[in-house]
Amino acid sequence: MADKWVDTVTVERQGFRISVPDSWWEFDLRPETRDNSIRRMVDERVSNVPEMAEHREVVTSFLRRQARQAWDSGAVYCGCMAQSFGGGPPITASVTVSIVGARTSSGEVLPTDPAAIVGQLGTRVARREGDAWRDVTTVDIPEVGTAARTRGVEDISVPGDTRTIRAVLMQTFIPVPGDQQAVALVAGSSQVLDLADSFFDVFDAITSTFRFTAA
Repeated sequence: MADKWVDTVTVERQGFRISVPDSWWEFDLRPETRDNSIRRMVDERVSNVPEMAEHREVVTSFLRRQARQAWDSGAVYCGCMAQSFGGGPPITASVTVSIVGARTSSGEVLPTDPAAIVGQLGTRVARREGDAWRDVTTVDIPEVGTAARTRGVEDISVPGDTRTIRAVLMQTFIPVPGDQQAVALVAGSSQVLDLADSFFDVFDAITSTFRFTAA
């Protein structure tokens, strides 16, 4: 998947920008516009790549589901990968950006200092093969600074549902300049567990392009 980083497209939102591979899908998350936006994009891709037609319904369903879940979780940006290699079923992943408050599970406001966030994020060790796991550390984002990060294979809650899904997950908590109670959360996830290491590289590369911009 590394070769997909040859070409990228930079997406700007109010207050930040981020670059994703140009083969990814990026669209409006608002409920009143997202379905038409996704339909138009899928039609255009199928027109340009006819062999994608057999996966049209799978891709459309995935994009709609990701858009709905991103909106329901409060994300302000969602970029999705839904790409077929060698004619097989599409490999899927997504990256979202949310502006969130730094709080404990009980609602207590926390400092946005990365070390403080790391102290609140627990690691998880897999006791046997196939168990969920999580590493917690800090990373340096170019032109942004130090951020807290988790990476692992975790059980993620589905917004508006009691179920969870197991996924490759990387979350990077980037303090918002001038706001002591907010962080930009860049979250990358995929249910393709066999490609965990490759997706960690992809999510890290995408997150490294995150920049704050003038509001």
